[in-house]
Formats: sequence, structure tokens, C-alpha cells
Amino acid sequence: MSSTFGTLFRVTTFGESHCPGVGVVVDGCPPRMALTEGDIQPQLDRRRPGQSRLTTDRNEADRVQILSGVENGTTLGTPLALFVANRDVRPSDYKAMADIPRPSHADYTYQAKYGIRASSGGGRSSARETVGRVAAGAVAEKFLSERFGVSIVAWVEAVGSIRSEAVDIETVDRSRVDAAPVRCPDPAAAARMTERIQEIKEAGDSAGGVVACVCRNVPAGWGEPVFDKMEACLARAMMSIPATKGFEIGSGFAGTRMQGSAHNDPFVWKAGGLGTKTNYSGGVQGGISNGEPIVFRVAFKPVATIGLSQQTVDFKGKPVTFTAKGRHDPCVVPRAVPIVEAMAALVLADLALRQGARP
Repeated sequence: MSSTFGTLFRVTTFGESHCPGVGVVVDGCPPRMALTEGDIQPQLDRRRPGQSRLTTDRNEADRVQILSGVENGTTLGTPLALFVANRDVRPSDYKAMADIPRPSHADYTYQAKYGIRASSGGGRSSARETVGRVAAGAVAEKFLSERFGVSIVAWVEAVGSIRSEAVDIETVDRSRVDAAPVRCPDPAAAARMTERIQEIKEAGDSAGGVVACVCRNVPAGWGEPVFDKMEACLARAMMSIPATKGFEIGSGFAGTRMQGSAHNDPFVWKAGGLGTKTNYSGGVQGGISNGEPIVFRVAFKPVATIGLSQQTVDFKGKPVTFTAKGRHDPCVVPRAVPIVEAMAALVLADLALRQGARP
């Protein structure tokens, strides 16, 4: 199903951007795990709109409710249903745009596919859908942390042409990431990124960027060749996030400029086991985790909704001057950080269960 992700740890999200609410059903969460709304809410708080001057003005508390699958604070092994109400909805903002496919949005493609589309917001293509992913990801992350000691940290590596080069993947943590609203743990780069996003917002335009992520303490052996390789699953997960346009793992595209003698990761003995001297592979070899940190990056395009007028056509081909309404981020990457972490957690939890199911 198009709204379902995963094999053994399986999630199905539901809801549109301006309907009564959004959420997710999680099937495959192990039983007897302590779980309350308090375990899920912190990541939703990091994703929610209206959290800083760098984000959309839409103000949603995004308080999660656990509707099923938990009793007395303990998971039952039955499906978890997690729900978040939409409170600050303004469908009237979109009435004037009903006959115009917005540039670089999914209005035209959804209409072409279904013959109908959500009349306000982006419907299922809206980033509002990611509320369910983040809620489910928080559950997956708790399972991974308690069972395997896995930690997942993402951060903003670039906004437009401003790039951070001073992040230590061995020590970076969420407290450092969240020290600045732009969620870049490099203070000097964060200051420049913040200034740039404010300039873009005041100009009525938008900017893209890159989110980097490291998954530490992932055991060697996770990943299902040949079509469910670790990097293939991560790529599919990340490219399903709204506004994504690129994915790379380890050395990524920069590795194509290296020679094999420099790019290879020689094995060394570390703490009583095999490890690698370098990590150009990004923690994955042959589609299977090798025990090193899994490092990848996700590229996000500039937000499609901007305040500037644009020349386009309506659904009948008539030229129009289009000026968007609604409330949107000038740059999505600060709020995309917990979404990237959530999707990484969902991939790793599913692969962990699949590895555990092997005879």
C-alpha cells in the first residue's frame, strides 16, 4: 500500500493537512516495552510548526494520543494507533487556488492520478503527513536504544550555499543540534544559516538545504541483500519525505572523484573485534551494516510555496499570475531533522526484526 512502510515493523500513516487530524498505525512493535505519550512527544515538538521565527507561522501543539496497543504504560504487541489533532487549519486560504495547479506542488499530479485532490493544503503530499512518521519513529527509536544501544542524530549541514564542515560524527548529539533554531551544531555556520533564512523569508522566497545523519552502535549484519540492502532501504525511506531530491551515503558523490586505493576502508582490530580504519562506505558494505557509524545525507529542494508572484497557467491552460497563500516554511531543513531521524529509526527497527527472525 502506498501509505504503508516496512515489513515486520510496519507503519501506515493517515490524514491530510487540513482534515481533523493525522496519525499512524504501527504494527509489529514488540510487546512488554514501556511506552507513554511522553516518549513520543519530544520528537513531535521538534517537528511541529511555529516553533521559531525560521519556520511557518502555522501554530500546532501537536499533542499525541495513544489510542491503542498500550495498557498501563506497556506495549501489548498489538497495533499502536497514534493520533494528533489538526487545530490551526485555514482551508479558506486555498479557495482562490482551486483552479490553478501550484508550481512545483503535487496539485496537478494528484489530479492526474485520482481525478480528485484535497481542496486545501497539500493533502497527503503536505509535510503535515510526516507527523505520523515522527510519532512512529519515536517508538522505533526507543526500541532500538533499549534493545541494541543504537543512537540516531541528524543535523542541518547546509542551507543553500552555506555549509558546515565542523561536525564530529562521533560526539554530536541532539542537545548540540538544538542549541540553535536552525539545528546546525556548528555555531559559526548556524549564525550564517539563520541570517540567510531570515533574508529569504523577508524577501518572500525560499531556500533548500542538506540534512546529515549518523546512526551509531548499529550491529554488524543488518540489511537484506539484494533488493533490501541497508542503503537501498534508507534511500527509499529518505526519498519518501516531502521535498527530498537527493540521497547519498558515506563518501557519496564525492567518492567518485577518489581512486580505489584511497577510498577503500582497510580493516583494523578495534575493542576486541573487526572495524575499519576509514569509513568511506558509510557503515554499509554489500548492503549490510559493518558495525561502523552509518552516515548519510539528504538533499531538500527550496520550498515550493513562496510569496512572490509567478507566471503559470490554470488547469485549462489559461495564463495567470499566481500568488500563493497559506503558511509555509522559508526553508524546511530545520524541521526536517526529526523526520530524517524518524525514517532512519523505522528502517533500522524493521531490519533489526528481520535479522532477529533469521533461523
